Amino acid sequence: MNQQYITLLSLSFFENKFLEDIGEVVKHEFFFPVSIKETRLDLSEFYDAARRQYNGNKLLKEIDAFDSPGSVKIMGLFSIDLFIPILTYIFGQAYLGGRSGIASVYRLSNERYGMKSDPKLLLERFKKEVIHELGHTFGLLHCHGTTCVMRSSTYVEDIDQKNHSFCADCRAKMGLPLS
Repeated sequence: MNQQYITLLSLSFFENKFLEDIGEVVKHEFFFPVSIKETRLDLSEFYDAARRQYNGNKLLKEIDAFDSPGSVKIMGLFSIDLFIPILTYIFGQAYLGGRSGIASVYRLSNERYGMKSDPKLLLERFKKEVIHELGHTFGLLHCHGTTCVMRSSTYVEDIDQKNHSFCADCRAKMGLPLS
C-alpha cells in the first residue's frame, strides 16, 4: 500500500534548502509526509502580454492535472507574477476542498517594494502562503483570527502579521490536533 503525501512541485528555480524548509513546515502543519519534485513547464501559454503577468486560473488547472500517484494534495511553486481576471495580482490560489493550489514568491520579496533584501523574511512569507493555500485545499475558508494563517492577505504586510500555523478553530475544522 502506498503512503499518501503532499507534493510540492517546484516550477521555478529554488535552492534545495529553501524547498526543504517549506516542506518541513508543511509536514508539521498537516501531518503528512512531503515529496518535493521539480519539473518544467512552458509558461508562454499562461502569459498575458497586456497585463505582463501569468494567468493563475490556467496555471492552477495545469497543476491539478499533474499526475502524482499517492499525492493527496499538490502545490505548484512559482516565482512569476500571478493574476486572476478579477484581481490585479495574487500571491496564490487553490481549489477549495480540492486537490491543488499554487503559490508564487514574486510579490513576496522586499526588493519588489524598494527595500533591502531579506531572504529569511521571504522564506517566512512563502511558508505562510503555501500553508494558506493548502488550507483551502483541505476545505478551510478565510479566518477572522488576526494571527491565523488562514486570514486573508491583500498585501505583504498582511502576511507579515500572521503566523504560519492555524488557529485552534481552523485546526478543529480540519480535525488536526491542537499544538
